[in-house]
Amino acid sequence: MPLPYNRKNKQLAKHLRKNQTRQENHLWYDFLRDYPVKFYRQKMIDNYIADFYCHRAKLVIEIDGVQHTTDGGIARDEYRTEVLENYGLKVIRFSNKSIDRDFSRVCAFIDHVVQESIK
Repeated sequence: MPLPYNRKNKQLAKHLRKNQTRQENHLWYDFLRDYPVKFYRQKMIDNYIADFYCHRAKLVIEIDGVQHTTDGGIARDEYRTEVLENYGLKVIRFSNKSIDRDFSRVCAFIDHVVQESIK
């Protein structure tokens, strides 16, 4: 069954795909785009747009900038995660800094989560 989405977010999702952050581009072009299990960029789910989504693994990957470290940002992310988890999805988050400084470990962790999810 397809996940619900808000059609009003379609143009924003398109814009975000064309204007990804440097870290999102790095993860997409250097790992997820050619990953053996299909990932999507800027996937609309409910009222949100997930940075990356893998249907087969039921996995959402979020790349967080500094705005996610404020009290308000943390609270919004916790609520968003709760909503997405209610659809049976697993949400994992990485900071921009971890993409920049520890890319191979991020990729290894994503691979581990995907492999565990599709067993």
